Amino acid sequence: MLPLIKPTPEVHWERMDGPLSPARAKKLNYDRWLQIENVSEVDDGEYTCIAQNSQGSIKHHYAVTVEAAPYWNKWPADHLYAPGETVRLDCQAEGIPTPNVTWSINGVPITETDSDPRRYVSSGTLILTNVQYSDTAVYQCEATNKHGNILVNTHVHVVELPPQILTADGLVYKATEGQRVLLQCKTFGSPQPKIDWEILDSGPALANAKMSQTSDGNLQISDVSEDDSNIYTCSVRHSNISISAELQVLNRTKIVDPPQDLRVLRGNDAVLHCKFTVDRKLKQPTIQWKKDKHKITSSANDDKYSEYSDGSLKITDVQMEDSGSYSCEISTKLDSVSATGSITVLDKPASPHSLELSEKKERSVTLSWMPGAENNSPVSEYVIEMKEEQNPEKGPWEEYNRVPPDFRHLEIHLQPYGTYHFRLRAVNGIGSSEPSPPSESYSTSAAIPDINPENVTTVSTDPNSMVITWKELEQRQFNGPGFKYKIYWRQASDRGPHWKEGSVSHPPFIVNNTGTFIPFEIKVQAVNELGAGPEPVVKTGYSGEDVPLEAPSEVEVTELNKTAVLVRWSPVSMESVRGHLLGYKIHLRKKGPRTHSRRSLPMHVPAADKYRVIKVLENKVKTVVSDLQFYSSYTLTVAPFNSRGEGPHSKEYHFTTPEAAPGPVSFVSFESPSETEMTLRWEAPEKPNGELTGYLLQYYETVPGILSPQQVESIDLPLVTEFTLKGLNPQILYHFELRARTAAGDGEPIVMEGATLLDGEPPSAINITAGQTSVNVSWVPGERQRNFAFSFHYLKKSAGGEWEESEKVNSSQAFYQLQGLTPGVQYHLLIRPGNYSWEFKTAGPELHELPSSFVTQGWFIGLISAIVLLLLVLLILCYIKKSKGGKYSVRNIKEEDQVNAGPHTMKDGEFKEYSDNEECAIGQRSVCESERNSNDSLADYGDGVDIQFNEDGSFIGQYSGHRDPNGHGSSGATSPINPTMLPPSISFPTSVTGFLGPN
Repeated sequence: MLPLIKPTPEVHWERMDGPLSPARAKKLNYDRWLQIENVSEVDDGEYTCIAQNSQGSIKHHYAVTVEAAPYWNKWPADHLYAPGETVRLDCQAEGIPTPNVTWSINGVPITETDSDPRRYVSSGTLILTNVQYSDTAVYQCEATNKHGNILVNTHVHVVELPPQILTADGLVYKATEGQRVLLQCKTFGSPQPKIDWEILDSGPALANAKMSQTSDGNLQISDVSEDDSNIYTCSVRHSNISISAELQVLNRTKIVDPPQDLRVLRGNDAVLHCKFTVDRKLKQPTIQWKKDKHKITSSANDDKYSEYSDGSLKITDVQMEDSGSYSCEISTKLDSVSATGSITVLDKPASPHSLELSEKKERSVTLSWMPGAENNSPVSEYVIEMKEEQNPEKGPWEEYNRVPPDFRHLEIHLQPYGTYHFRLRAVNGIGSSEPSPPSESYSTSAAIPDINPENVTTVSTDPNSMVITWKELEQRQFNGPGFKYKIYWRQASDRGPHWKEGSVSHPPFIVNNTGTFIPFEIKVQAVNELGAGPEPVVKTGYSGEDVPLEAPSEVEVTELNKTAVLVRWSPVSMESVRGHLLGYKIHLRKKGPRTHSRRSLPMHVPAADKYRVIKVLENKVKTVVSDLQFYSSYTLTVAPFNSRGEGPHSKEYHFTTPEAAPGPVSFVSFESPSETEMTLRWEAPEKPNGELTGYLLQYYETVPGILSPQQVESIDLPLVTEFTLKGLNPQILYHFELRARTAAGDGEPIVMEGATLLDGEPPSAINITAGQTSVNVSWVPGERQRNFAFSFHYLKKSAGGEWEESEKVNSSQAFYQLQGLTPGVQYHLLIRPGNYSWEFKTAGPELHELPSSFVTQGWFIGLISAIVLLLLVLLILCYIKKSKGGKYSVRNIKEEDQVNAGPHTMKDGEFKEYSDNEECAIGQRSVCESERNSNDSLADYGDGVDIQFNEDGSFIGQYSGHRDPNGHGSSGATSPINPTMLPPSISFPTSVTGFLGPN
């Protein structure tokens, strides 16, 4: 259709009997043509073309009729029939126009064959009744219309064959709940065998409503459940031919935790769950994830996707392209199930773009922009940022404004004499975008200042000068080059037109030689090279202050209560203040208690309480001074003050505070000398608040459910700080209240509870932990017991001997360690006094004694030692006698020579004789000792001889009747601590230089 109307109309197409599908029809030539390709029956219908413009509209209708050559809708199949059966051959064809259907037998039209009452045609269907062997033939069905014809051949075989079941016996069918199952029972025979299905122990299968039999004999079961698991039998009717099949219905595969719809921040990890359950008789299923219907494959070289055995899928470092639909499919041999979720990746919005400046004016410009992608989170606002090149102290970029998300342009107001750049950020729920590329620069012309500085005031400190200051303007408010501040001032009393002026680039501005605290009118104006700003506002300022000259008079103090007074005074004249009167200061000094008697105690006064300064602001002439101490003497003065400092003080005013009940005592402790006595000790109150007259002690027994009478002890000596109560019940807890007293009354009580201490006793139950050489002993001290001293006594159980005793132990220690024990030894342990006994064994390997024999006995070792000693002495004497003749002269050897005595030189021909009373030389010490004291020789060698051999084979001996417990190498009784050792080998000394001098 080609409309020739002016103005040119708009054209569109409609289908009258339904919607116009864009997939079937294509519009061409500016919608004037409607083209339909590959026409089919669905395109048959009425179409309308509508053209319209401002002058009206017009319609034109088209009818499209679609015809078709014949095609089969239903056709017969080859088949075997038994004699006597009825054969129905359905042959249905479609086409436009409707095709004509005819039948032929073996190529001969049925109308040209002999008439047979057993054969007729009805609506294209050929029916043969009571067929015989002679009816075996090829039957042709032909459909024809003006567009063509189609032909189909069908073979009909009339035979008689015995029935057979072609399906194998014993097949097992498996299905999951809810599926449809087809149990096969394919038969062969002519006539067609008739079959029946039965369920083991349940009768005919067709009795179940959800079971049906198909035309070819198969049993179809819909929506199977676990109850349908059974043995099914297919049998040919009127024969003994049958087969059986088993149906196993398993649990359906389910997804119990399907993937959800996730919203994930870009860069984070996302986990989609797909938890499932599968029948345990089935093998592990396969899990397949898909994104937007495309399979996802994980790789060891790429950790983007990770699949887990429970069906979960992890997507690492999600990006915008990871947004989409995700489905998991769980597949087994019998069924499959799938579930779908999604991932929406959230991110900060993309930066705005396409910034443009328009409507450029002296003091404004319009900024427009285009939004960027929102990244699945809607933009909440746009932030406009501005950079001013003339104002570097603001930083490179500063926020100018925030606008709603539907804004696409904004008028921006600007200052003169500036060069500006602009950029934007988009903000959504995730954050702010990166800034957009900056706009082009825009510069404004210079102008005179628009405003003057604010907060113009004076902050003078010098009495003869005035300091003027103000809040500086920002650089972008200068509006032009050559900016400065112009300051004007004049005395307030001089209202004439004359102003003094000066200029600076920044505050402050100082005016000298002004006098002390003189009022001035001042103003500050902004100025640049183009001119001055608006007329400034006049303010009043003052030159510097000085300290006040007068002191307050007529100071009075009135008592309000025991700790507060009202102070009054007469004000100073304002001329004497020489500045702004800020108020008055009261200087309060505490001089101490009013008096000190011999019965009173000194009171500690903190420095903060000794001196205080109370500020009274503004021009007030009275105030209340509180928090005074009881029974104290005070002085106070009052002075005016301004910003420069304090003026002179008033005369001192003296006053005192009255006495009051004392505060609580500072400290209380108990001591119990015996089970029926208790001594209380305390310290005097920190705040006696007067002169102490003594103390009041009240106490009573605390017995549950019984109100005991209260006992009272009055202590009338203020310097006494302890008191002993006697005759107390040791089994009772007492309640005590102690108060200090003054003439004004009793003070606050200090309350405590206590009981006397019982007589101590050693522990009767202990815990023993033994080590190798020590044992730890612990116990629980008795409650309310005084300290008690005891000691541990211990003895080796196997060796006998003497008991050893520890140091004294205090019962309150609760722990003690015995040291110096022998490993692997059983010990007796006693506590004395008390005689409580225990046994313990030290840890470590036990040292066994050597088998006892006479060789290791002490008496034998002593005998051998004595014999060796005697032989040695005899040999020495023989050697001396052989080598020297004559007599020995008698010499006395001093004691100091014996200590380190060496060999004595003898003259030739002399033999030195020694009397029995003289001390022997060191060389014959053993002989002398043997002769002098026989009790020290060998009498006790079996019990107490300590034998030690020196390096040259000689020995030194010490004889004693009793073993030193701390000695080592003792040859006394053997034990695991000191086992008997084999004696060393006996040898003669290799040198006798120590006994004889040189020849």
